[in-house]
Amino acid sequence: MTSPYTVIRGGLVLAHAHAKAEPLDILIKDGEIVAMGPPGLPAPVEATVVQADDQLLHPGLINAHTHGHGTYAKAMGDRWSLELLLTAGPWINGDRHLEDKYLSTQLNAAEMLLKGCTASYDLYSEVPIPTAEGMNAVAQAYVDAGMRATVAPMMADLSFYQSVPGLIEALPEELQKFVAQLAPQSFRATLSGLTDFLDKQRNPDRIRLALAPTIPMLCSDEFLQTCGEISAERNIGLHSHVGESYVQALTGMKRYGSTIVQHLDKLGLISPRFTLAHAIWLDERDLDILAERGAMVAHNPGSNMRLGNGIADVNSMLERGITVGLGTDGSNSGDNQNMYEAMRLASFSSKVRGPDTERWVTTEQALYAATEGSAHCLGMGEQLGRLEPGRKADIVFLDLAHINWIPHNNTVNQLVHLEDGLALRHVMVDGQFAVRDRQLTQVNMPRLRQQVEQAQERIARNTHDKRHITEKLAKAVGSFCLCLGHDRYHVQRWAHPSQDLT
Repeated sequence: MTSPYTVIRGGLVLAHAHAKAEPLDILIKDGEIVAMGPPGLPAPVEATVVQADDQLLHPGLINAHTHGHGTYAKAMGDRWSLELLLTAGPWINGDRHLEDKYLSTQLNAAEMLLKGCTASYDLYSEVPIPTAEGMNAVAQAYVDAGMRATVAPMMADLSFYQSVPGLIEALPEELQKFVAQLAPQSFRATLSGLTDFLDKQRNPDRIRLALAPTIPMLCSDEFLQTCGEISAERNIGLHSHVGESYVQALTGMKRYGSTIVQHLDKLGLISPRFTLAHAIWLDERDLDILAERGAMVAHNPGSNMRLGNGIADVNSMLERGITVGLGTDGSNSGDNQNMYEAMRLASFSSKVRGPDTERWVTTEQALYAATEGSAHCLGMGEQLGRLEPGRKADIVFLDLAHINWIPHNNTVNQLVHLEDGLALRHVMVDGQFAVRDRQLTQVNMPRLRQQVEQAQERIARNTHDKRHITEKLAKAVGSFCLCLGHDRYHVQRWAHPSQDLT
Protein backbone atom coordinates (compact mmCIF):
# COMPACT_ATOMS: atom_id res chain seq x y z
CA MET A 1 0.00 0.00 0.00
CA THR A 2 1.37 3.43 -1.01
CA SER A 3 1.96 5.81 1.87
CA PRO A 4 -0.02 9.09 1.83
CA TYR A 5 3.10 10.80 3.20
CA THR A 6 6.07 12.30 1.39
CA VAL A 7 8.93 14.11 3.09
CA ILE A 8 11.32 16.37 1.19
CA ARG A 9 14.71 16.63 2.86
CA GLY A 10 17.90 18.62 2.31
CA GLY A 11 16.47 21.50 0.28
CA LEU A 12 16.81 25.26 0.61
CA VAL A 13 13.22 26.53 0.82
CA LEU A 14 11.84 29.91 -0.27
CA ALA A 15 8.42 29.71 1.35
CA HIS A 16 6.99 32.91 -0.16
CA ALA A 17 7.98 36.17 -1.85
CA HIS A 18 8.88 38.02 1.35
CA ALA A 19 10.74 35.15 3.01
CA LYS A 20 14.41 34.32 3.12
CA ALA A 21 15.48 30.97 1.77
CA GLU A 22 16.44 28.58 4.56
CA PRO A 23 17.17 24.88 5.02
CA LEU A 24 13.82 23.23 5.75
CA ASP A 25 12.24 19.81 5.43
CA ILE A 26 8.67 19.58 4.12
CA LEU A 27 6.16 16.91 5.13
CA ILE A 28 3.29 16.29 2.71
CA LYS A 29 0.15 14.21 3.22
CA ASP A 30 -2.35 13.55 0.42
CA GLY A 31 -1.07 16.46 -1.64
CA GLU A 32 -1.08 19.05 1.16
CA ILE A 33 1.80 20.44 3.19
CA VAL A 34 1.23 19.39 6.80
CA ALA A 35 4.51 20.42 8.42
CA MET A 36 7.73 22.32 7.74
CA GLY A 37 10.78 22.52 9.96
CA PRO A 38 14.56 22.37 10.29
CA PRO A 39 16.46 19.42 8.81
CA GLY A 40 15.51 16.21 10.55
CA LEU A 41 11.80 17.06 10.71
CA PRO A 42 9.96 14.02 12.15
CA ALA A 43 8.04 12.02 9.54
CA PRO A 44 6.16 8.70 9.54
CA VAL A 45 8.49 5.81 8.94
CA GLU A 46 6.53 4.80 5.84
CA ALA A 47 6.84 8.25 4.22
CA THR A 48 8.39 8.43 0.77
CA VAL A 49 11.64 10.37 1.03
CA VAL A 50 12.63 12.89 -1.68
CA GLN A 51 16.20 14.18 -1.37
CA ALA A 52 16.58 17.80 -2.46
CA ASP A 53 20.23 18.42 -1.64
CA ASP A 54 21.72 21.47 -3.40
CA GLN A 55 18.29 22.48 -4.67
CA LEU A 56 16.15 25.57 -4.13
CA LEU A 57 12.44 24.91 -3.57
CA HIS A 58 9.94 27.65 -4.31
CA PRO A 59 6.14 27.80 -4.69
CA GLY A 60 4.80 26.82 -8.08
CA LEU A 61 4.43 29.85 -10.34
CA ILE A 62 0.86 30.68 -11.37
CA ASN A 63 -0.15 32.11 -14.73
CA ALA A 64 -3.01 34.58 -14.22
CA HIS A 65 -3.77 34.97 -17.92
CA THR A 66 -3.21 32.58 -20.81
CA HIS A 67 -5.07 31.17 -23.83
CA GLY A 68 -4.73 27.44 -24.44
CA HIS A 69 -5.90 27.78 -28.03
CA GLY A 70 -2.95 30.09 -28.77
CA THR A 71 -0.27 27.39 -28.74
CA TYR A 72 -0.95 26.35 -32.32
CA ALA A 73 -0.29 29.94 -33.41
CA LYS A 74 2.93 30.70 -31.53
CA ALA A 75 5.31 32.97 -33.44
CA MET A 76 2.98 33.26 -36.46
CA GLY A 77 3.13 37.04 -36.50
CA ASP A 78 5.80 39.69 -36.02
CA ARG A 79 4.71 43.32 -36.20
CA TRP A 80 1.17 42.68 -35.03
CA SER A 81 -0.73 45.13 -32.87
CA LEU A 82 -3.66 43.80 -30.86
CA GLU A 83 -6.00 44.86 -33.65
CA LEU A 84 -3.91 43.06 -36.28
CA LEU A 85 -3.84 39.95 -34.08
CA LEU A 86 -7.64 40.04 -33.89
CA THR A 87 -7.77 40.50 -37.66
CA ALA A 88 -5.69 37.35 -38.12
CA GLY A 89 -8.03 35.35 -35.87
CA PRO A 90 -10.01 33.52 -38.58
CA TRP A 91 -6.73 32.29 -40.03
CA ILE A 92 -4.63 31.44 -36.98
CA ASN A 93 -7.52 30.03 -34.93
CA GLY A 94 -9.42 28.36 -37.75
CA ASP A 95 -10.36 24.74 -38.48
CA ARG A 96 -10.15 23.53 -34.88
CA HIS A 97 -11.55 20.06 -34.19
CA LEU A 98 -12.42 18.70 -30.75
CA GLU A 99 -9.06 16.91 -30.60
CA ASP A 100 -7.30 20.21 -31.30
CA LYS A 101 -8.88 21.76 -28.23
CA TYR A 102 -7.37 19.01 -26.12
CA LEU A 103 -3.99 19.00 -27.87
CA SER A 104 -3.47 22.77 -27.92
CA THR A 105 -4.30 22.96 -24.22
CA GLN A 106 -2.03 20.06 -23.31
CA LEU A 107 0.78 21.73 -25.25
CA ASN A 108 0.12 24.88 -23.23
CA ALA A 109 0.21 22.93 -19.97
CA ALA A 110 3.37 21.07 -20.97
CA GLU A 111 5.29 24.27 -21.63
CA MET A 112 4.15 25.88 -18.39
CA LEU A 113 5.07 22.85 -16.29
CA LEU A 114 8.52 22.63 -17.88
CA LYS A 115 9.01 26.27 -16.91
CA GLY A 116 7.91 26.03 -13.29
CA CYS A 117 4.22 26.95 -13.58
CA THR A 118 1.74 24.72 -11.77
CA ALA A 119 -1.62 26.52 -12.30
CA SER A 120 -3.15 28.86 -14.86
CA TYR A 121 -6.21 30.95 -15.72
CA ASP A 122 -7.05 29.84 -19.26
CA LEU A 123 -9.39 31.97 -21.37
CA TYR A 124 -10.05 29.45 -24.12
CA SER A 125 -11.73 30.47 -27.38
CA GLU A 126 -14.11 27.89 -28.79
CA VAL A 127 -15.85 28.88 -32.03
CA PRO A 128 -18.69 29.51 -32.63
CA ILE A 129 -19.82 29.09 -28.99
CA PRO A 130 -18.49 27.36 -25.87
CA THR A 131 -19.73 23.80 -25.49
CA ALA A 132 -19.68 21.27 -22.67
CA GLU A 133 -17.79 18.87 -24.92
CA GLY A 134 -15.12 21.39 -25.93
CA MET A 135 -14.52 22.93 -22.52
CA ASN A 136 -14.40 19.53 -20.84
CA ALA A 137 -11.66 18.59 -23.33
CA VAL A 138 -9.73 21.72 -22.28
CA ALA A 139 -10.13 20.90 -18.59
CA GLN A 140 -9.15 17.27 -19.11
CA ALA A 141 -5.98 18.30 -20.94
CA TYR A 142 -4.79 20.15 -17.85
CA VAL A 143 -5.70 17.26 -15.57
CA ASP A 144 -3.94 14.73 -17.80
CA ALA A 145 -0.79 16.88 -17.87
CA GLY A 146 -0.77 16.97 -14.08
CA MET A 147 -1.56 20.69 -13.77
CA ARG A 148 -4.40 22.71 -12.25
CA ALA A 149 -6.37 25.49 -13.98
CA THR A 150 -9.28 27.86 -13.87
CA VAL A 151 -11.01 27.42 -17.25
CA ALA A 152 -13.00 30.35 -18.63
CA PRO A 153 -14.55 30.12 -22.11
CA MET A 154 -14.16 33.36 -24.08
CA MET A 155 -17.44 34.76 -25.37
CA ALA A 156 -18.75 37.69 -27.41
CA ASP A 157 -21.89 38.68 -29.26
CA LEU A 158 -20.25 41.29 -31.52
CA SER A 159 -17.34 40.93 -33.91
CA PHE A 160 -14.18 43.01 -33.65
CA TYR A 161 -15.30 44.88 -36.77
CA GLN A 162 -18.68 45.72 -35.25
CA SER A 163 -17.00 46.95 -32.08
CA VAL A 164 -14.92 49.73 -33.64
CA PRO A 165 -17.08 52.64 -34.85
CA GLY A 166 -16.62 53.31 -38.58
CA LEU A 167 -14.30 50.35 -39.25
CA ILE A 168 -16.67 48.29 -41.40
CA GLU A 169 -17.64 51.32 -43.48
CA ALA A 170 -13.95 52.05 -44.12
CA LEU A 171 -13.33 48.61 -45.66
CA PRO A 172 -13.54 47.83 -49.38
CA GLU A 173 -16.79 46.12 -50.39
CA GLU A 174 -15.14 42.70 -50.85
CA LEU A 175 -13.77 42.82 -47.32
CA GLN A 176 -17.06 44.08 -45.89
CA LYS A 177 -18.73 40.95 -47.22
CA PHE A 178 -16.08 38.76 -45.60
CA VAL A 179 -16.28 40.39 -42.16
CA ALA A 180 -20.08 40.20 -42.26
CA GLN A 181 -19.65 36.41 -42.05
CA LEU A 182 -17.63 36.77 -38.85
CA ALA A 183 -20.46 38.12 -36.71
CA PRO A 184 -20.87 35.86 -33.66
CA GLN A 185 -24.10 34.12 -32.84
CA SER A 186 -26.60 35.97 -30.71
CA PHE A 187 -25.80 36.31 -27.04
CA ARG A 188 -28.71 34.00 -26.22
CA ALA A 189 -27.14 31.22 -28.32
CA THR A 190 -23.77 31.86 -26.70
CA LEU A 191 -25.24 31.82 -23.20
CA SER A 192 -27.12 28.64 -24.04
CA GLY A 193 -23.82 26.97 -24.88
CA LEU A 194 -22.25 28.43 -21.74
CA THR A 195 -24.95 27.25 -19.35
CA ASP A 196 -24.84 23.83 -21.01
CA PHE A 197 -21.13 23.69 -20.22
CA LEU A 198 -21.59 24.89 -16.64
CA ASP A 199 -24.36 22.37 -16.02
CA LYS A 200 -22.65 19.40 -17.68
CA GLN A 201 -18.99 19.99 -16.89
CA ARG A 202 -17.28 17.19 -15.04
CA ASN A 203 -15.29 19.63 -12.88
CA PRO A 204 -12.45 17.22 -12.18
CA ASP A 205 -10.08 17.77 -9.30
CA ARG A 206 -7.70 20.70 -9.86
CA ILE A 207 -10.16 22.52 -12.17
CA ARG A 208 -12.24 25.62 -11.43
CA LEU A 209 -14.60 27.45 -13.76
CA ALA A 210 -15.06 31.09 -14.69
CA LEU A 211 -16.55 33.26 -17.45
CA ALA A 212 -14.63 35.37 -19.96
CA PRO A 213 -16.64 37.97 -21.89
CA THR A 214 -13.61 38.50 -24.09
CA ILE A 215 -13.41 42.31 -24.57
CA PRO A 216 -16.19 44.57 -23.27
CA MET A 217 -16.66 46.29 -26.64
CA LEU A 218 -17.22 42.90 -28.28
CA CYS A 219 -20.17 42.34 -25.94
CA SER A 220 -23.51 44.09 -25.75
CA ASP A 221 -24.41 45.56 -22.38
CA GLU A 222 -27.19 42.99 -22.02
CA PHE A 223 -24.68 40.21 -22.61
CA LEU A 224 -22.23 41.66 -20.06
CA GLN A 225 -24.91 42.08 -17.43
CA THR A 226 -26.09 38.51 -17.94
CA CYS A 227 -22.52 37.25 -17.50
CA GLY A 228 -22.34 39.26 -14.28
CA GLU A 229 -25.55 37.71 -13.03
CA ILE A 230 -24.34 34.17 -13.79
CA SER A 231 -21.04 34.92 -12.06
CA ALA A 232 -22.86 36.11 -8.94
CA GLU A 233 -25.40 33.26 -8.92
CA ARG A 234 -22.76 30.55 -9.29
CA ASN A 235 -20.02 32.39 -7.38
CA ILE A 236 -17.49 32.00 -10.19
CA GLY A 237 -14.95 34.45 -11.60
CA LEU A 238 -15.25 36.92 -14.46
CA HIS A 239 -12.21 37.72 -16.60
CA SER A 240 -12.03 40.22 -19.46
CA HIS A 241 -9.47 42.16 -21.52
CA VAL A 242 -9.93 45.73 -20.32
CA GLY A 243 -7.95 48.78 -21.43
CA GLU A 244 -5.51 46.59 -23.31
CA SER A 245 -4.77 48.88 -26.26
CA TYR A 246 -4.90 52.56 -27.15
CA VAL A 247 -7.48 51.85 -29.85
CA GLN A 248 -9.57 49.94 -27.31
CA ALA A 249 -9.47 52.86 -24.88
CA LEU A 250 -10.48 55.37 -27.58
CA THR A 251 -13.24 53.07 -28.81
CA GLY A 252 -14.59 52.78 -25.27
CA MET A 253 -14.82 56.56 -24.93
CA LYS A 254 -16.60 56.87 -28.30
CA ARG A 255 -19.07 54.10 -27.51
CA TYR A 256 -19.75 54.65 -23.81
CA GLY A 257 -18.96 58.31 -23.27
CA SER A 258 -16.75 57.18 -20.39
CA THR A 259 -13.80 54.92 -19.73
CA ILE A 260 -14.37 51.19 -20.10
CA VAL A 261 -13.89 50.59 -16.38
CA GLN A 262 -16.41 53.28 -15.45
CA HIS A 263 -18.93 51.78 -17.86
CA LEU A 264 -18.42 48.27 -16.50
CA ASP A 265 -18.87 49.65 -13.01
CA LYS A 266 -22.22 51.16 -14.00
CA LEU A 267 -23.25 47.70 -15.21
CA GLY A 268 -22.29 46.23 -11.83
CA LEU A 269 -19.49 44.00 -13.13
CA ILE A 270 -16.56 45.36 -11.11
CA SER A 271 -16.40 43.17 -8.00
CA PRO A 272 -14.00 40.89 -6.09
CA ARG A 273 -14.83 38.15 -8.63
CA PHE A 274 -13.65 40.30 -11.56
CA THR A 275 -10.14 40.09 -13.05
CA LEU A 276 -9.05 42.66 -15.63
CA ALA A 277 -6.45 41.41 -18.08
CA HIS A 278 -3.79 43.97 -19.07
CA ALA A 279 -5.45 47.09 -17.58
CA ILE A 280 -2.97 49.40 -19.32
CA TRP A 281 -5.05 52.38 -20.42
CA LEU A 282 -6.70 53.08 -17.06
CA ASP A 283 -6.84 56.49 -15.40
CA GLU A 284 -6.71 57.40 -11.72
CA ARG A 285 -10.48 57.13 -11.26
CA ASP A 286 -10.48 53.70 -12.93
CA LEU A 287 -7.85 52.48 -10.49
CA ASP A 288 -9.78 53.92 -7.55
CA ILE A 289 -12.87 51.98 -8.69
CA LEU A 290 -10.91 48.73 -8.87
CA ALA A 291 -9.54 49.30 -5.38
CA GLU A 292 -12.95 50.22 -3.96
CA ARG A 293 -14.67 47.18 -5.51
CA GLY A 294 -11.90 44.68 -4.73
CA ALA A 295 -11.29 43.75 -8.38
CA MET A 296 -8.00 42.18 -9.51
CA VAL A 297 -5.58 42.71 -12.41
CA ALA A 298 -3.71 40.13 -14.50
CA HIS A 299 -0.58 41.97 -15.63
CA ASN A 300 0.95 40.71 -18.90
CA PRO A 301 4.12 42.73 -19.51
CA GLY A 302 5.50 40.53 -22.30
CA SER A 303 2.35 40.60 -24.41
CA ASN A 304 1.80 44.29 -23.64
CA MET A 305 5.15 45.11 -25.24
CA ARG A 306 4.95 42.43 -27.94
CA LEU A 307 1.73 43.95 -29.31
CA GLY A 308 2.83 47.55 -28.77
CA ASN A 309 0.06 48.21 -26.27
CA GLY A 310 2.07 50.11 -23.67
CA ILE A 311 3.20 49.66 -20.08
CA ALA A 312 0.68 49.27 -17.29
CA ASP A 313 1.07 51.49 -14.22
CA VAL A 314 1.47 48.58 -11.82
CA ASN A 315 2.95 50.68 -9.04
CA SER A 316 -0.21 52.80 -8.84
CA MET A 317 -2.25 49.60 -8.60
CA LEU A 318 -0.11 48.26 -5.78
CA GLU A 319 -0.20 51.57 -3.92
CA ARG A 320 -3.99 51.30 -3.87
CA GLY A 321 -3.90 47.74 -2.57
CA ILE A 322 -5.20 46.21 -5.81
CA THR A 323 -4.34 42.52 -6.12
CA VAL A 324 -2.07 42.09 -9.14
CA GLY A 325 -1.41 38.70 -10.68
CA LEU A 326 1.03 37.97 -13.48
CA GLY A 327 0.48 36.29 -16.83
CA THR A 328 2.13 35.40 -20.11
CA ASP A 329 -0.95 35.85 -22.31
CA GLY A 330 -1.44 33.28 -25.06
CA SER A 331 1.37 31.97 -27.24
CA ASN A 332 -0.28 33.68 -30.20
CA SER A 333 0.41 37.07 -28.59
CA GLY A 334 3.14 36.46 -25.99
CA ASP A 335 4.92 33.64 -27.85
CA ASN A 336 5.97 31.64 -24.80
CA GLN A 337 4.56 30.48 -21.48
CA ASN A 338 7.60 31.32 -19.36
CA MET A 339 6.54 32.79 -16.03
CA TYR A 340 10.18 33.38 -15.06
CA GLU A 341 10.42 35.70 -18.05
CA ALA A 342 7.12 37.33 -17.09
CA MET A 343 8.53 38.19 -13.66
CA ARG A 344 11.68 39.64 -15.19
CA LEU A 345 9.64 41.75 -17.62
CA ALA A 346 7.31 42.92 -14.85
CA SER A 347 10.35 44.23 -13.03
CA PHE A 348 12.12 45.68 -16.06
CA SER A 349 9.11 47.29 -17.77
CA SER A 350 8.35 49.32 -14.64
CA LYS A 351 11.81 50.82 -14.82
CA VAL A 352 11.25 52.51 -18.18
CA ARG A 353 8.19 54.38 -16.92
CA GLY A 354 10.37 56.96 -15.22
CA PRO A 355 13.51 57.61 -13.18
CA ASP A 356 11.95 57.50 -9.70
CA THR A 357 13.37 54.24 -8.37
CA GLU A 358 10.86 54.22 -5.52
CA ARG A 359 8.11 53.65 -8.07
CA TRP A 360 9.76 50.67 -9.74
CA VAL A 361 8.29 47.21 -9.17
CA THR A 362 10.51 45.32 -6.74
CA THR A 363 11.57 41.71 -7.22
CA GLU A 364 9.49 40.74 -4.18
CA GLN A 365 6.43 42.37 -5.75
CA ALA A 366 7.05 40.58 -9.06
CA LEU A 367 7.40 37.21 -7.33
CA TYR A 368 4.33 37.84 -5.18
CA ALA A 369 2.32 38.66 -8.32
CA ALA A 370 3.48 35.43 -9.98
CA THR A 371 2.47 33.34 -6.97
CA GLU A 372 0.01 34.66 -4.39
CA GLY A 373 -1.39 37.46 -6.57
CA SER A 374 -2.14 35.08 -9.42
CA ALA A 375 -3.56 32.52 -6.99
CA HIS A 376 -6.17 35.06 -5.90
CA CYS A 377 -7.06 35.76 -9.54
CA LEU A 378 -7.67 32.03 -10.06
CA GLY A 379 -9.91 31.88 -6.99
CA MET A 380 -7.34 29.71 -5.20
CA GLY A 381 -5.77 32.30 -2.93
CA GLU A 382 -6.06 30.23 0.24
CA GLN A 383 -4.62 27.08 -1.35
CA LEU A 384 -1.72 28.15 -3.53
CA GLY A 385 1.14 30.63 -3.78
CA ARG A 386 3.06 29.79 -0.59
CA LEU A 387 4.86 26.84 0.89
CA GLU A 388 3.32 26.46 4.33
CA PRO A 389 1.16 23.98 6.25
CA GLY A 390 -2.41 23.92 4.97
CA ARG A 391 -1.48 24.78 1.39
CA LYS A 392 -1.21 22.53 -1.64
CA ALA A 393 2.18 20.97 -2.23
CA ASP A 394 2.85 22.68 -5.56
CA ILE A 395 6.64 22.95 -5.49
CA VAL A 396 9.37 23.79 -7.99
CA PHE A 397 12.91 22.40 -7.51
CA LEU A 398 15.82 24.39 -9.00
CA ASP A 399 19.37 23.10 -9.32
CA LEU A 400 21.70 25.36 -7.33
CA ALA A 401 24.68 23.92 -9.22
CA HIS A 402 23.33 25.51 -12.42
CA ILE A 403 25.20 28.54 -13.76
CA ASN A 404 22.15 30.71 -12.97
CA TRP A 405 22.87 30.26 -9.25
CA ILE A 406 26.65 30.59 -9.16
CA PRO A 407 27.22 32.56 -7.02
CA HIS A 408 24.00 32.51 -5.01
CA ASN A 409 23.77 36.10 -3.78
CA ASN A 410 20.12 37.03 -3.27
CA THR A 411 17.43 34.40 -3.74
CA VAL A 412 14.47 36.58 -4.73
CA ASN A 413 16.51 38.92 -6.91
CA GLN A 414 18.11 35.94 -8.63
CA LEU A 415 14.80 34.16 -9.12
CA VAL A 416 13.21 37.21 -10.78
CA HIS A 417 16.11 38.81 -12.64
CA LEU A 418 18.18 35.79 -13.61
CA GLU A 419 16.30 32.49 -13.57
CA ASP A 420 14.91 31.51 -16.97
CA GLY A 421 13.73 27.97 -16.30
CA LEU A 422 16.99 26.31 -17.34
CA ALA A 423 17.87 25.42 -13.74
CA LEU A 424 14.55 23.64 -13.24
CA ARG A 425 14.91 20.00 -12.15
CA HIS A 426 11.52 18.88 -10.79
CA VAL A 427 7.96 20.17 -10.43
CA MET A 428 5.40 18.82 -7.96
CA VAL A 429 1.65 19.39 -8.10
CA ASP A 430 -0.28 18.06 -5.09
CA GLY A 431 2.95 16.46 -3.92
CA GLN A 432 3.22 14.36 -7.10
CA PHE A 433 5.93 14.85 -9.71
CA ALA A 434 4.56 16.40 -12.90
CA VAL A 435 8.15 17.02 -14.00
CA ARG A 436 11.01 14.81 -12.78
CA ASP A 437 14.61 15.23 -13.89
CA ARG A 438 13.44 17.78 -16.46
CA GLN A 439 11.00 15.34 -18.09
CA LEU A 440 7.21 15.49 -18.00
CA THR A 441 5.85 12.46 -16.17
CA GLN A 442 2.30 12.48 -17.58
CA VAL A 443 2.73 13.81 -21.12
CA ASN A 444 4.26 11.82 -23.96
CA MET A 445 6.06 14.70 -25.69
CA PRO A 446 7.12 12.83 -28.86
CA ARG A 447 3.52 11.71 -29.36
CA LEU A 448 2.15 15.19 -28.59
CA ARG A 449 4.58 16.76 -31.05
CA GLN A 450 3.53 14.32 -33.77
CA GLN A 451 -0.17 14.99 -33.20
CA VAL A 452 0.25 18.77 -33.15
CA GLU A 453 2.36 18.82 -36.30
CA GLN A 454 -0.17 16.66 -38.14
CA ALA A 455 -2.93 19.01 -37.03
CA GLN A 456 -0.91 22.02 -38.21
CA GLU A 457 -0.51 20.50 -41.67
CA ARG A 458 -4.28 20.04 -41.93
CA ILE A 459 -5.01 23.55 -40.62
CA ALA A 460 -2.54 25.18 -43.02
CA ARG A 461 -4.30 23.51 -45.96
CA ASN A 462 -7.80 24.34 -44.81
CA THR A 463 -7.15 27.97 -43.81
CA HIS A 464 -5.11 29.00 -46.86
CA ASP A 465 -7.89 31.18 -48.28
CA LYS A 466 -8.59 32.78 -44.90
CA ARG A 467 -4.93 33.63 -44.53
CA HIS A 468 -4.95 35.38 -47.89
CA ILE A 469 -7.99 37.51 -47.14
CA THR A 470 -6.99 38.34 -43.56
CA GLU A 471 -3.65 39.59 -44.87
CA LYS A 472 -5.63 41.95 -47.11
CA LEU A 473 -7.75 42.96 -44.15
CA ALA A 474 -4.66 43.66 -42.05
CA LYS A 475 -3.59 46.50 -44.35
CA ALA A 476 -7.00 48.16 -44.16
CA VAL A 477 -7.35 47.65 -40.41
CA GLY A 478 -3.84 48.89 -39.74
CA SER A 479 -4.42 52.08 -41.73
CA PHE A 480 -7.76 52.74 -40.01
CA CYS A 481 -6.30 52.26 -36.54
CA LEU A 482 -3.40 54.59 -37.31
CA CYS A 483 -5.89 57.28 -38.31
CA LEU A 484 -7.96 56.63 -35.19
CA GLY A 485 -4.78 57.02 -33.19
CA HIS A 486 -4.58 60.71 -34.06
CA ASP A 487 -7.31 61.21 -31.46
CA ARG A 488 -6.04 61.98 -27.98
CA TYR A 489 -6.55 60.01 -24.82
CA HIS A 490 -6.18 61.50 -21.37
CA VAL A 491 -3.58 59.06 -20.03
CA GLN A 492 -0.20 58.03 -21.43
CA ARG A 493 1.09 54.47 -21.22
CA TRP A 494 3.86 54.29 -23.80
CA ALA A 495 7.57 54.60 -23.10
CA HIS A 496 7.82 57.53 -25.52
CA PRO A 497 6.24 60.96 -25.11
CA SER A 498 3.92 60.86 -28.15
CA GLN A 499 0.25 60.16 -27.46
CA ASP A 500 -0.78 59.02 -30.90
CA LEU A 501 -0.19 55.88 -32.92
CA THR A 502 2.09 57.62 -35.42
